[in-house]
Amino acid sequence: MAEEKRDYYEVLGLQKGADESAIKSAYRKMAMKYHPDRNPGDKKAEEKFKEINEAYSVLSDPDKKDKYDRFGFAGVDPNAQGFGGGFSGQGFGFEDIFNMFGGMGGFGGDAFGGRASSGPMQGDDIRRNMNISFNEAVFGCRKEIRLTKDVTCEKCGGSGAAPGTAKKKCPACGGSGRVRRVRSGFWGQTQVVSDCPDCGGTGEVIETPCPDCGGTGRVRKTLNLTVDIPAGVDNGSVITLRGQGQPGYHGGPNGDLYIVLSVGSSQVFERKGSDLRVTVPITFTQAALGDEISVPGLKEKLSCKVAPGTQPGTVMRLRGKGVPNVRTGVPGDLFVVLDLEVPTKLTAAQKELIRQFGEVSASEGYSKRKKFTETLKDLFK
Repeated sequence: MAEEKRDYYEVLGLQKGADESAIKSAYRKMAMKYHPDRNPGDKKAEEKFKEINEAYSVLSDPDKKDKYDRFGFAGVDPNAQGFGGGFSGQGFGFEDIFNMFGGMGGFGGDAFGGRASSGPMQGDDIRRNMNISFNEAVFGCRKEIRLTKDVTCEKCGGSGAAPGTAKKKCPACGGSGRVRRVRSGFWGQTQVVSDCPDCGGTGEVIETPCPDCGGTGRVRKTLNLTVDIPAGVDNGSVITLRGQGQPGYHGGPNGDLYIVLSVGSSQVFERKGSDLRVTVPITFTQAALGDEISVPGLKEKLSCKVAPGTQPGTVMRLRGKGVPNVRTGVPGDLFVVLDLEVPTKLTAAQKELIRQFGEVSASEGYSKRKKFTETLKDLFK
C-alpha cells in the first residue's frame, strides 16, 4: 500500500523538489552501493536496490515526478512501470548503471573489467638474476645471458593465420569481441557482458592456423643476449632491456627484461654505496713515530701518511678513491682504518728492550692511562 512506502526523495537521501542532476547523482551512488552484484546473497541489499530503482523510475521521469510532487503516491501508479521489479524486467545490470551516466564520474566502460582484450596490450615482463664479481660491479663489464622465451612467429608475422590466409570476423559476436548474457534473479534480470568464448575477445577467428605457431602468433625460442653493465652497480641493481620481454598481444609492444644483479664480496674492501673501507695493520713503532704506508686502491697502490702518536682505530679519508656513482660517474671516498697490531712472539732481547722502554717512558705520554689511574684513585680512596 502507498502509505507503507517510504518517500521517494527520502529513499535517495534528497530534499523534496531536488532537480534532475541531484537525482541522478544520488541514484548513481545508491545503486552502486546496494547493487546485488556488490552484495551477493544480501537480501536486505536486494530489497534496498529495488526500492532505489522504484524511486528513481518515478523521479527521473519529468511527468511522473510532477505528479508525485503534486499528489504523492496517489499521483503515480505503482504497477504501471513494474515498480519493485527493476525497471519492468528490462535487464538492468551493473554495466548499465555505468553506461547511463557516461562512465559514472570517471569509471568508464573499462573501470571494472580492464581494457578490452581485443585491444593492443603490452607483453609480459621477464625477470632474471645474474651473479657478477666485485670488480665487475666496480669497473663495469659486458655479460652474455641465455634466455628462453616466446618470440613473434616469423612465418605468420604474429597473426596466427597460415601464410596466404587471413583472420575472419567472428560469427558468434559479430566482430565486437564481446557477448551479452541475461541472468535472472529475485530482483530482476541482469545483463552480463564478457569476452566472446569463440574468439577470446579479439573479434576475429582463424580458420587456417599457422603450422609453425598453431595459431598463437608466437613460438618458443632460446636467445643469447648481451648485457652492458655500467661501472658502479651494486647488489640489487636492476638492468632493464627494453622490448626483450614477452611479445605483445594484438599488436601491442613487447614487455621488458629486468636483470637483477647479485654482487660478490671483496677480500680487501667493504663497500657502502660509492664509498669503500679498508683496514690496514700498522706496528707500534709506526703508530708511535709515524710513517708513510702503502694502502690498496681499486686500480693502484696509494700512499698514506701516519702521524706520530696515531691511536688504534684511527680513520683516514682518501677523497675520490672509491666506487664511481652509477648515475653520475662521480667516485666516492676510500676510508682507511688503522689497526694497531701487537706482536705475539718476541725474542728475549726484544722483551728486554721493551722493559727498558717502559721504565724510561714518561707517564705524560700516556694521557688516557694517566686519566684512568687518577679515576681509580678517586674511586678507592
